[in-house]
Amino acid sequence: MKYVKIILLFVVLTATSIAISSCGGNSTNTEQQGKEYTSDYVCPMHCKDSGSYKEGKCSVCGMDYVKNKNHTADGHNH
Repeated sequence: MKYVKIILLFVVLTATSIAISSCGGNSTNTEQQGKEYTSDYVCPMHCKDSGSYKEGKCSVCGMDYVKNKNHTADGHNH
């Protein structure tokens, strides 16, 4: 009975560890959802709430916007 409890505990801890590590795997996708990543033109520093549909300067840091190579008209990148 003692070994069954130890094995069960090991299985539960392993499953929990796998579940937690798989949740954090796509953190880059969630970080790149703001306007500073999805606009036609973006600040090279990706300042919060910066970005525009036309060329210009970042209102936060003053750098020139650059063309967003990953931008698509419908918001999808596939």
